[in-house]
Amino acid sequence: MSPATVDLQGLPLFPLQSVLFPDGLLGLKVFEARYLDLMGTCLRENRSFGVVALRRGQEVKLPADAIEFEPVGCLAELIDVDSTQPGILHVRCRGGRRFRALDSWQGEDGLWTAEVELIDHDAAALPTRELLSTATALAQLIQTMKQKEQGALPFLEPYRFDDAGWIANRWCEILPIPLAARQKLMELDDPLVRLQLVHQFLRQKRILDS
Repeated sequence: MSPATVDLQGLPLFPLQSVLFPDGLLGLKVFEARYLDLMGTCLRENRSFGVVALRRGQEVKLPADAIEFEPVGCLAELIDVDSTQPGILHVRCRGGRRFRALDSWQGEDGLWTAEVELIDHDAAALPTRELLSTATALAQLIQTMKQKEQGALPFLEPYRFDDAGWIANRWCEILPIPLAARQKLMELDDPLVRLQLVHQFLRQKRILDS
């Protein structure tokens, strides 16, 4: 399938109580009309939408419920869509490039849209010798998950254990850290700095010995 198109002048947004990272796997249960319509459009027209983390408010819109979301988010591209009952979609998405919202507005149907600029991909960087243990530990964790979960993994292939940004992002997705901290890690420009912070956290929690 060809890459999904991105409307930089009017990117539909999906605010969530989570942070999507590039190459990350996102599962959604969609039932609100605005998002059902959005998924239908993205599926028909092979378009991406944006995922942004909520600072304030709820994922499900309530009367008079004001929301505030982070200006930096991540593109989401549909992988598959399944409907097990009327009015509900189960969606899986892959994280794409990060973006920064320059302006945003809410339509009458409640859907948020933004004018955005794309942020460069992480620069390719090998983990330094000091940080190699984070790659080894992640590989071991994935192997353990494969044995226990029988293939139901929270990560998408291909696995890139020689890529500092990819390693850091996968750890950031599963570590027990606050949403605001996860957001700050996603926003970091330097993948080696992101991996260094992950390494320090893993050592503090004694997940790594060195």
